[in-house]
Amino acid sequence: MEPGNQTSVSEFLLLGFSQDSEQQPILFGLFLSMFVVTVLGNLLIILAVISDSHLHTPMYFFLSNLSFADICFTSTTIPKMLVNIQTQRKSITFAGCITQMYFFMVFGSMDTFLLTVMAYDRLVAICHPLHYSVIMNPRLCGLLALVSWLISLTYSLIQSLLMLRLSFCTNWVIQHFYCELAQALTLACSDTLINYILLYMVTGFLGIVPFSGILFSYTQIVSSILRIPSANGKCKAFSTCASHLSVVSLFYGTGLGVYLSTDSSSWRGMVASVMYTVVTPMLNPFIYSLRNRDIRRALQKLLGLVASFYR
Repeated sequence: MEPGNQTSVSEFLLLGFSQDSEQQPILFGLFLSMFVVTVLGNLLIILAVISDSHLHTPMYFFLSNLSFADICFTSTTIPKMLVNIQTQRKSITFAGCITQMYFFMVFGSMDTFLLTVMAYDRLVAICHPLHYSVIMNPRLCGLLALVSWLISLTYSLIQSLLMLRLSFCTNWVIQHFYCELAQALTLACSDTLINYILLYMVTGFLGIVPFSGILFSYTQIVSSILRIPSANGKCKAFSTCASHLSVVSLFYGTGLGVYLSTDSSSWRGMVASVMYTVVTPMLNPFIYSLRNRDIRRALQKLLGLVASFYR
């Protein structure tokens, strides 16, 4: 196709879920509620970890990073959608669309890496308990978190810069509730081969390598648990990684639903995207707080301090 004039692109249109004006208040209330629950739930996890010295361990350090990434991940898409619903406008500026893509990729990638690092942390805790504090020292934990952030930031920056070189024609309609990279690429008039190569390579890398690391970690964990002689010991060992395993299953299950959706702009595709981008970050704090005694105790202590402050 002949390149169009990129300077003519001032904004994209995000069609969202429904054009029916009667459904807009319902959608607004639903997504606002989920967004508030997501932010408050993950914020409470972060504050609980910071306020309780017993939670100053590698596992909870990575958990607080995951909660922060989940807050930011949801914040890249939902606020803009709520504004569009409230104002009855579907537009997003070209710069706003690229910015949304950038941060969406950053925090989505961070979730993947953090879940992998947390699986390694559980592997060391269960398979090498006597050397846990030596292996998972603060320097290694900080390095793992830093590398995860650097890879996520670098990939997202490269992909966003490649988007800036594209030319767009007259069709600027994105049939989604956020600026999805794959759909935006279909609107370009110029050559997108490099963009697609990078997209598929990194999608494969972020999907296969971390998942393989998690799978390997849990293979070793299960093997180690099965060697424990007592049933009580097996249950206690498994309980230390049950929350993480639940979050991993939810994250990759919904992510696979988005990937396998043949048409992301269809109702089914957008529901899968909501599960991945909104529901999963919202449920993560509940999974960790309901299944983790230390988190529940820290949250009770934190809420008690807040209540006493307002008395």
